[in-house]
Amino acid sequence: MNAPATAPAAPTEAHVMQTYGRLPIALSHGQGCWVWDVNGRRYLDALGGIAVNTLGHAHPRLVPALQDQVAKLIHTSNYYHVPLQEQLAAKLCELSGLSKVFFCNSGLEANEAALKIARKFGQDRGNTNPEVIVFEGAFHGRSIATLSATANPKVHAGFGPLVQGFVRVPLNDLAAVEAAIKSHPNVTAIFLETIQGEGGVNPARIEFLQGLRRLCDAHDLLLMLDEVQCGIGRTGKWFAHQWAGIQPDVMPLAKGLGSGVPIGAVVCGPRAADVLKAGNHGTTFGGNPLAMRAGVETLKVMAEDGLLANAAAVGATLRDGLAEGLAGEAGVVDIRGQGLMLGIELDRPCGVLLTRALDAGLLISVTADRVVRLLPPLILTHDEAHQITAILVPLIKAFLAEPKP
Repeated sequence: MNAPATAPAAPTEAHVMQTYGRLPIALSHGQGCWVWDVNGRRYLDALGGIAVNTLGHAHPRLVPALQDQVAKLIHTSNYYHVPLQEQLAAKLCELSGLSKVFFCNSGLEANEAALKIARKFGQDRGNTNPEVIVFEGAFHGRSIATLSATANPKVHAGFGPLVQGFVRVPLNDLAAVEAAIKSHPNVTAIFLETIQGEGGVNPARIEFLQGLRRLCDAHDLLLMLDEVQCGIGRTGKWFAHQWAGIQPDVMPLAKGLGSGVPIGAVVCGPRAADVLKAGNHGTTFGGNPLAMRAGVETLKVMAEDGLLANAAAVGATLRDGLAEGLAGEAGVVDIRGQGLMLGIELDRPCGVLLTRALDAGLLISVTADRVVRLLPPLILTHDEAHQITAILVPLIKAFLAEPKP
């Protein structure tokens, strides 16, 4: 695909707030797992918009579906029924085994709604000061409530006082959770990412998730699993917690559900599905026809094209290639994750790899300072997985060969 003939030479942002540490390119267009910048250079996309572009770029079935919807209705008020909401909600309930869905616009909003559900669940039971157990390494968003639930001090800095009502414990430490429940009688919910994303691709172990389910059942608590980044087929199942054979009471979703169209959802089981009543919560844009069509078409293509199996198989190819290529490298602490959500933890901060990978034609992420994170589209092929490895492994080896700061 050719780049636009009149592409500008370099991106400028004189009037945009400087809230991001940008890399020095602007992307113009994409096809499949590849994108081009405004100067015509091609990159292999191993980030997928941070787990958003499930179907890659310019998918031949998603694009005409969205064009069709734009020509009909983009937005209506939630004063009216939106039939596509029921269609997408029914599919999410079918896939999850849960019962009702609230639609919003992002993962932050989905997590915020989950926290409201947790508080009202407690209040409805006479708990006037409900608390939620959260975890070290967590990231749930940047609103005042979700950053309070988040563990990263960098996210907190400058925004105090934080919202109260959170009890923080280590991930994968069931005894610590039990102790927190005993010492905090107002706990009403347990809230965690099934696989921590921004915290460094840290999975909750299967036995830990199963133990949390048992604790929530025994103590009448809500189990709330944030699948904003790890859900929608990324691990090889529709939702990452399904590897543990459990169901949550509340499951926030977003990112990959719309393949690039902003969307969020809170999927609830019977214990939480009717906590929010008319007037308790709402959103102007949430559940609009365009976002709903994006969600419906994304799930349809995923099912028809076997993208869960592809995520598992190609993810294994990618992980095996990384493990083989980096075997014996003393600076590699761990390679972890599942499916097409992988993290390579190094023994030192590695933010410079962002620019080095970019220079080599590869889009990646570095999170938690020391973890190279890969979140490619679920349409990634085995050949493209080998190409990622062929670019990334030498970059990591060369970086680790440099003197440690």
